[in-house]
Amino acid sequence: MKAAVYEGIERITVREYGNPKCDPNSIVIRVNSCAICGSDIRIYHHGKSNLKPPQITGHEIAGTVTETGKNVTSYSVGDRIQVPAIVSCGECYYCKKGRSNLCEHFAAIGYEYQGGFAEYMPVPSQMIRDNSVNRIDNKVSFDEACIAEPIACAINGQELSQVSDGDIVVIIGAGPIGCMHIELAKINGAKKIILSDISKERLKIAEQFSADYYINPSEEDIISRVMNITNNHGADVIIVAASSGKAQEDAVKMAAYYGRINFFGGLPKDNSYVKLDSNLIHYKELFINGTSGSLPRHNKKALDLITSGKLDANKFITHRFPLDKILEGFTVIEKGLALKVVINP
Repeated sequence: MKAAVYEGIERITVREYGNPKCDPNSIVIRVNSCAICGSDIRIYHHGKSNLKPPQITGHEIAGTVTETGKNVTSYSVGDRIQVPAIVSCGECYYCKKGRSNLCEHFAAIGYEYQGGFAEYMPVPSQMIRDNSVNRIDNKVSFDEACIAEPIACAINGQELSQVSDGDIVVIIGAGPIGCMHIELAKINGAKKIILSDISKERLKIAEQFSADYYINPSEEDIISRVMNITNNHGADVIIVAASSGKAQEDAVKMAAYYGRINFFGGLPKDNSYVKLDSNLIHYKELFINGTSGSLPRHNKKALDLITSGKLDANKFITHRFPLDKILEGFTVIEKGLALKVVINP
């Protein structure tokens, strides 16, 4: 089969690669669509400690079952499926507590396991066992279905932030995840949504979504503007969907009493410390949490929202490329010209 193989830092080669084998408890799929995540680009430039080249990356996947193991009865050849990213053990402390995204033996598609930037991909037997692979309704395209994985992560963040009716929500970061948070916040009943980004280009692309205010912190003071919009009460929810320590610090300052702050975007490991005003957290009774990946039920919910039409996944897809032009897909993302880029192997 043809695959985009990560050979090392800034080396991806589209070449022939051995066809995946199907073990008795697993399935193999024909990858129809695999969207590019920002982490795929970071791997390309910087590598990752849990990814040993040569490896095929890509973890936002939808495809068609082409082979099933002899012990598999839950899926059949021809099934259209969406594959989540996380491969959990199902047995550790956190898996048994229902937080399999925090599995003590955490592994993921496109990292420890072969990813979706290839014509075919084996689905790990653990995912068959825990029923985390989702069938795709015939009215949903493969391109739409592969976007369910990042939407699932945003759903996790919305749950942790308890976004609900009447909330004023600030979203910092106008990338694809930030735009997904806009749409999900509306679905969850938010009264006002404020989107912030330092990139004029990203804010322009994000105008197609349903935010009520668009703020560029490089041109105006975001804290003052948020306080003005909220009659000096502050925002009920602030989701920092950007890798910015300053944005995390600012979030505490613009939060309302009893506000919820979600650090959705991680910071670089060599610059991961921030200064937070502890008194504001104390006297405002603020809640601060993070988001890391998603649970199988979040992937199912994302797919259900797409299938029902409550969430239009096509709005997030700005570019499509064949497998041999995957690096062009990386480039349009890095230039800030795209939201989600889908590779069609």
